Amino acid sequence: METAALKQQLKKQIVEFLNLISVNPDDIKDDEPLFGEGLRLDSIDSIELIVLLNREYGIVIEDPKEGRKILTSINTMADYIEKHRTK
Repeated sequence: METAALKQQLKKQIVEFLNLISVNPDDIKDDEPLFGEGLRLDSIDSIELIVLLNREYGIVIEDPKEGRKILTSINTMADYIEKHRTK
């Protein structure tokens, strides 16, 4: 899958999986922080994103420090998926 398509798919999956009814996937910037000032996700959301990565891409994240780096933005998630996906 092309990187741009993967990023768009990720945005849609995040909105749907986290039930972000007030967020449009097209409004999420690729380099926008997902936590804190950006999309304002919280620690519960991070667990949901880890489940999403496992279910949709076959990626298992066991190290919390690694998870924080991977879940920084759409760009970091897409880069990691492209290198580690099993599905």
